[in-house]
This record gives sequence, structure tokens and C-alpha cells, in this order.
Amino acid sequence: METCIVCGQPKEEGIHIVNEFICISCEMEMVQTKVEDEKYPFFVNRLRRIAVRYHV
Repeated sequence: METCIVCGQPKEEGIHIVNEFICISCEMEMVQTKVEDEKYPFFVNRLRRIAVRYHV
């Protein structure tokens, strides 16, 4: 099990971006979220953590 960087829950299935894990349910929700959705900035912030950790 790995901990999802979006929801913070331990999950078995998902994807890796760089060395970070995103569970399948968060991945599906993220790709279906429209820019106008109030949760969109939350997802952008979570993905920004990947860039900050590996480009600093």
C-alpha cells in the first residue's frame, strides 16, 4: 500500500508521477473536474507539491 498525495489515504492501486502516488479514485476525480469546479484549485495545489519537491 502507498499513501495518495491527494487524499492522504493508503491505497493499493494508482499511478506514479515522478515518485509520488495518486490513487485511482483521486485520479478519476481529477480528470473529470472542470476548471470552474470549486475543487479544481485543491487538485492544482496537490499536484504543485510534486513540482515543488523535485524542482527546488
